Order: sequence, then structure tokens, then C-alpha cells
Amino acid sequence: MTIQIHQVWQVSVAPGGQWSRFKTYSTIQRTMEIWGFVFTFIFKAWLNNQKFSYRGGMTEEKKTLRRKALAKWLKETLLRLGPTFIKIGQQFSTRVDILAQEYVDQLSELQDQVPPFPSEMAISIIEEELGAQLDDIFDQFDYEPIAAASLGQVHRAKLRGQEVVVKVQRPGLKDLFDIDLKNLRVIAEYLQKVDPKSDGAKRDWVAIYDECASVLYQEIDYTKEAANAELFASNFKDMDYVKVPTIFWGYTTPQVLTMEYVPGIKINRIQALDQLGVDRKRLGRYAVESYLEQILTHGFFHADPHPGNIAVDDVNGGRLIFYDFGMMGSISPNIREGLLEAFYGIYEKDPDKVLQAMIQMGVLVPTGDMTAVRRTAQFFLNSFQQRLASQRREGEMVTAELGFKKPLTREEKIEKKKQRLAAIGEDLLAIAADQPFRFPATFTFVVRAFSVLDGIGKGLDPRFDITEIAKPYALELLRFREAGVEVLLKDLQRRWDRQSRAFYNLFRQADRVEKLAEIIQQLEQGDLKLRVRTLESERAFQRVAAVQKTLGAAVAVGSLMNLATILYLNSIRVPAIAAFVICAFFSFQVLIGIVKVKKLDQQERLITGTA
Repeated sequence: MTIQIHQVWQVSVAPGGQWSRFKTYSTIQRTMEIWGFVFTFIFKAWLNNQKFSYRGGMTEEKKTLRRKALAKWLKETLLRLGPTFIKIGQQFSTRVDILAQEYVDQLSELQDQVPPFPSEMAISIIEEELGAQLDDIFDQFDYEPIAAASLGQVHRAKLRGQEVVVKVQRPGLKDLFDIDLKNLRVIAEYLQKVDPKSDGAKRDWVAIYDECASVLYQEIDYTKEAANAELFASNFKDMDYVKVPTIFWGYTTPQVLTMEYVPGIKINRIQALDQLGVDRKRLGRYAVESYLEQILTHGFFHADPHPGNIAVDDVNGGRLIFYDFGMMGSISPNIREGLLEAFYGIYEKDPDKVLQAMIQMGVLVPTGDMTAVRRTAQFFLNSFQQRLASQRREGEMVTAELGFKKPLTREEKIEKKKQRLAAIGEDLLAIAADQPFRFPATFTFVVRAFSVLDGIGKGLDPRFDITEIAKPYALELLRFREAGVEVLLKDLQRRWDRQSRAFYNLFRQADRVEKLAEIIQQLEQGDLKLRVRTLESERAFQRVAAVQKTLGAAVAVGSLMNLATILYLNSIRVPAIAAFVICAFFSFQVLIGIVKVKKLDQQERLITGTA
């Protein structure tokens, strides 16, 4: 078997992107690269909020332009830093609960397209993993990869007469992940301490890190990906419009994945699909229905459905081919049951049912007093019902905004529905910003999946409306929810529990009245001292502590800078470098402290109404 090696070794992923050229990585060099990025980003973000940095005064328009520029720089830097940061950037591309919209927009464009690594490296990995020479394994092997990404690359081959593809992991990837994730863990723990929103309800940075790390390590275990593909195929075995490549387990290891070669046309190549003669409108419906089936029926879904991972062939008049099962999402039974409860609560306009469903799903953290949260839920339900009522009143006629009476065209109805959905989405984001809601990673994957599917569907059919396709599934859920005997028993049990608590509290009233009288008597006699910590004092204490910590770090920076300079001028290089490194650490603390104080001041202004 002849071999033609294509020289791609000298191609760089991006200016400054050195990670793609090495099989092993220097921990010190990589750590310095990561922290250099972190310090630079924090400084740029801090500078964007300083009035003195704006010529002609700071305005909201100028701040927005600065955020867009910083978001673009962030995307380009993540590409240079390589696989770990590319994947994390993609995961954060739907976290509107964490990042400003400008960052979300840029990260959603983060494409995992990098040059391949040398063919001889791929061959070496295959032979080492499968324990045989390449000629003894495959009848034919194409040394030019057909696709390359930050985690690996794909080669075509022939195995016992059958066309296959061989996915080979990029060398040294686990070592790179180990170094990067150790540094990211430190960053997450630090943010957990200094971010005022890290109260366990809104931004749990350590939990976010754990979710990202878990997903990343799963993606570099190809046996896990193979198992995911088989489970996915089993879930769709009775649906002829979905195809999953067959896995060859005898030729699959944690770093090598061999599967059936199933060629197809990318689902966003409209002209090629038309030449193939498939029904694009039906393909869009198939794509959404397949995801509803994954999420609502099986609770196991493809979390990365971009056009590169979904193709189409002409089998059965047009069939969806799914690739790349490294990034999958699972919906636990309690979340699926919670979704049913939430649907039913919205249907009955019962805020208590909705709140209970959110607690069950882990979206809402129960607090001592849920009155404010319940009021918010009631407000949203009322707003939601008003929007639906408004939609029904419109019927087939235009609103007064259009100024004339005639039936709405389909395009006008779709546009108005988009406006209503956008308004409801804005309500949800506003609620989430002010209440102790948190969204599990599973939810962000679902949002990302349907966002991508919506874009794919609109490309296939300009009249595509994802809500019209999803409506029958939602109605079926509600009918099942209303008719279920198990649901009826649970409702009866909850009502019995409430009645039992009411009777118990009734019998305890006499004891409580007696206890209250005793407390009042102690107050009158001066035997009882009250200890009160007001919220205002608590906020003041937090600010004083933050200022003191920042000043201490600033003093340390000045002292260490002087020491490092003296040592360096006296040619005592190693201690001087150590002093500079420690100085950089305390400089980071100063910047973080300044940001924290400013956030506390901003919160104080919002609370007191002086913003």
C-alpha cells in the first residue's frame, strides 16, 4: 500500500496559536499563556467601564461598541488558545444568564475548524491503539483527512470490503486538558468568592466549571461517543428518516473511533439539496420532530446540531444523517416530570404548581420566604395569558398598528408570532435576573439546539415556524398529563399533605399564643435582648471588607514591585522573577477587588433608588 504524506505540520490555527504544533505541552508556558489571557481580559473589561477612557464622555452607545470589540477579541483569543477554550466558548454561547448579549453573539460564531495534524502521527496513534500495522488492519486508508477539528480528524478507509471512516484523536489532548482545566478550576474558585452574584442561586462558578469539565473529558473518550451513537440509533430504530452510522467496536478505542461511512449533503447547502430532489420543507419538520422525540420521549439528545453534524441523503425521499456523538445531553426523570408539572401549571394558571416544578427541576432554589418569587411567577403567568388572549383576539385581522383591515398574510402572522415570543423571552430573562433562578447546563444545551435548528429550518423553508411543529407535541403532553392516574394520585397526596399541615397548625395555635405571651413578658421585664443585623449594615460590612482587601493587595503590589526592581537591577534574576510573578497575582486581586467594590456600589444605588 503506497503512502503519500501531505505536509500540513507548519500550518497554524491562528496567529499565536502554538498549541496545535506540539504533542507535549509545557505546564509553566501554558499556565502563563492562560493567565496572561485572563489578566488582559479583566483589564480590558475594567477599562471599558472607566469614564476617563472615553474621549468626549462615556455613553451607552460607546460602551456597547467597546463590548462588541472586546467580544470579538475574546472569540479570536479562544481560537488561539485551542481545544479547551474553543469548546468552553461554544458551551458559553447560550449562557445569556451569565454573559452580555454581545459576547453571546460572538461566541455563537465560534467555529471549531483547525488545520489537521500530520498523517504520520495519526498512523502512529492508530497502530498503537489497535495493536497492529496499518496494512494489517485496513484494506485501504486515505492519508488525507476529510475533516479536522480541535479534538481530532477523520480519515476514510476500507475495512473488509466496507467503506468506513476512522476518527483519530489529536495527540497530547488529555495532557492539554489537564493543564488547562487545573487553571480554569482556580479561576472558577476565585470568581466564586469575589463575584457578588455567586450566592449559590444565580452564578455558581464552580458548578459551571464542573459541568464544562465533565463534558470536555467525555468528548475525548471515543468509546463513550461510540456508546452514545448506539443508544441514539436504538432510540430511532423505528424511524426511517433518521440514520446513524454503525460502530465497529473491534476497531474502536478511547483515541480511535471506526464507524460506517455514510456520505451526505450538509443540511444548509440549499442548492445541492434542490439538485438532490428532496423536500426541504419536510426536512425542516423532520429535524424539529427528531429533537422533540429526543428530548420529550427519550431524554437523550444531540447537544451540538450544527450543519456540519447533520447531513441529508436521498434515501426514503430524504433522510437525516447525524454525525459526532461526543457532545450529548441527558434529561433526568425529575426534569422530565418537572416539565410536565410546569406545562400543567401554566395550563391551569397555578403559580404554586409552576414553582414546585421549577424546584423539582433545579431551576429555582427554595428560600425561606418564597412570596416574592411566587408574585413574580403569577405576574409572568398573567402576562403570558394576556399575550395568548391578545393573539386569539387578533384572529385573521391586522391590528390597529397596520391601519387597514384585511386578512393577515402568513408572513405577517409569523412575524407577529416572533414578536410575541421575543417579548415573552424578555420577560423570562428579566425575571431570572432578579430572582434566585439558575439554569442547569442541560437547559442551555436544549436552548442552543433549538436555536440552531430554528436557523436551519428557516434556511430550508422561509415560512418555517418551529412553534407550529412543536404545538402538537405540547398538546399531547398536556392530554397525557390530564389523563394520567399517577398524576391524579400525586395531586390528591399533595392536597392531603396540605390539609394535614393545616390541622396540625390549628392544634398548635394554643401553644404558640402561650409562647408569644411569655416572650412579650420577657421583653417587658428586660430579660430578653434582641440582636438585629440590618441589610444596610450587612452591605456596608461587605464593602468595607472588599476595600480593605483591595488596599492590602495594592500595598503588596507596591512593595513587591520595588523589591523585584531592586533584585533585577542587582542581577539577582530568579528571586526577581518570583517577585514579579507574585506581584502579578496581587495585581489581579486588586483588579478583582475594584470590580467587586464597583458592583457593590452599583447594587447599593439600585436598592436605594439613586442609580
